[in-house]
Amino acid sequence: MSGHSKWSTIKHKKAATDAKRGKLFTRLGREVEIAACEGGDPATNFGLRLAIEKARSANMPKDNIERAIKRGTGELAGEALEEVLYEGYGPHGVAMLIAVVTDNRNRSVADVRKVFNRKGGNLAEPGAVSWQFQRKGYLTLPAKGQDPDQVFEVALEADAEDVTFGEEFIEVITGLNEFQQVREALEAAGIEVESAELSYIPDAPVALPPDDALQVMSIVDTLEELDDVQQVYSTLDISDELMAAYETAQ
Repeated sequence: MSGHSKWSTIKHKKAATDAKRGKLFTRLGREVEIAACEGGDPATNFGLRLAIEKARSANMPKDNIERAIKRGTGELAGEALEEVLYEGYGPHGVAMLIAVVTDNRNRSVADVRKVFNRKGGNLAEPGAVSWQFQRKGYLTLPAKGQDPDQVFEVALEADAEDVTFGEEFIEVITGLNEFQQVREALEAAGIEVESAELSYIPDAPVALPPDDALQVMSIVDTLEELDDVQQVYSTLDISDELMAAYETAQ
């Protein structure tokens, strides 16, 4: 997982530019809408609460969030959206999961396949890739100003599975059932949580030579530029050196 949070943060900064064009807000709105299909009360719908917090952190207007919730609960007319998880292999055999929210599966799969064909990958059958990942809680904390011993102790006492310390970020991995209690424990201890989400974590990250790894990161970026793609997960191991090369290339 080394470097994963830093890469996510860089992509988040790039996404801020998209927000000016409404692209990021559209993506976040779809996430809120899908979550609201399970109920419009964030107090009882954990997925909706996470989606709303993510939208707010991107400064999405309150009215946009409320409309997305109402579309999800059926109070407002809207597109019939569904979640789809595509599986594939990128360059050099790196496994990928592509999380999509769409109103047209045929369009989405065609767009994803086109990127794979152009960038040196291929779509796979359902189940061919997903076994290499586990659904986990994933939190990032800013490393600056933190007491590593305190973070480690609080997270582990709340049943976190793993804590990784980097120069800029601290990553905390949890089971799905322990996600909220770990987050609440950290916040109760006065520890700032930068981001909190449910993620697909690879069981065995794959390290590649820099040029090969940057090729994989390029296809991930291209996939995430597609309108229907919410997020891409891969088994690529991202080292600090690789992150430095990636930033230089941007």
